Amino acid sequence: MGVREQLAALGPFFAFATHRADGHPDGHPDGSWRSMAELVEDPAVLRDRAEAVRGHLAAGAGQPPAALELRVGASVAQLGLAARLVSPAVGFAALYGGALVAGLDELRWQPVLGGGFPLSFPEQAVAGALGRAEADPRALAERLGAELLDGPVRALVEAAAGLSVSRRVLWGNVASAVNGSAAALTASAPAPVAARARTLAALLQRQPALRGASTPSGPGGTGGAGGGAGGGAGFRRRSCCLIYRAAPPGGGGARSLCGDCVLAGGRSG
Repeated sequence: MGVREQLAALGPFFAFATHRADGHPDGHPDGSWRSMAELVEDPAVLRDRAEAVRGHLAAGAGQPPAALELRVGASVAQLGLAARLVSPAVGFAALYGGALVAGLDELRWQPVLGGGFPLSFPEQAVAGALGRAEADPRALAERLGAELLDGPVRALVEAAAGLSVSRRVLWGNVASAVNGSAAALTASAPAPVAARARTLAALLQRQPALRGASTPSGPGGTGGAGGGAGGGAGFRRRSCCLIYRAAPPGGGGARSLCGDCVLAGGRSG
């Protein structure tokens, strides 16, 4: 199997299309693919995405969109965006040892709702990542911290902060996406690949952008100055993504919380 096929086999959040610098993903010239840079260059685009996610969440709970704060939709939208950038990077690094990163102006997306939206990387980004493998996982994590977390991921955090979501929550979403990608690989990838993903996730949680966003909790925890292997049930973020506010009326409580939520651990934040 090729690179894309191997990653797609790991799950939908690891899958991506490719495109030439001057072309359209997989030969689709119909305008359905858009530059991800629009999310940070035009505030209306990210707001539209947040409103669409809010409506999707509200419909699932049997409520009108107005029943949810826009910041709930904004937080969950940013979590989804972060997961789609982080997951292919973690999967690629675990498989090939390279840093798969591209700028928002180079990436293409289709703003569909539900699950992992279609994402496309430029062909040269994939080829470049294959040609720059890192044998040292710490060096690889530092590269991803500098090029991914402090690059397109940070740009999306700053844009989403403009929709009244705290940066603490937004970086917690990124930490959750990193841990979630390793957890997914633990379930779907061969044991050596899963082990590399867990190690990388733990190292990414220690990068400057994510320090303080999560806390170790038992032998599987990540984050902070310490932390063990990532992708484990012990991971606990230090903030809440706010999705519990979209629970159906009367359906709140612990069942409406994500498994890694700070509130599920009995702490406030």
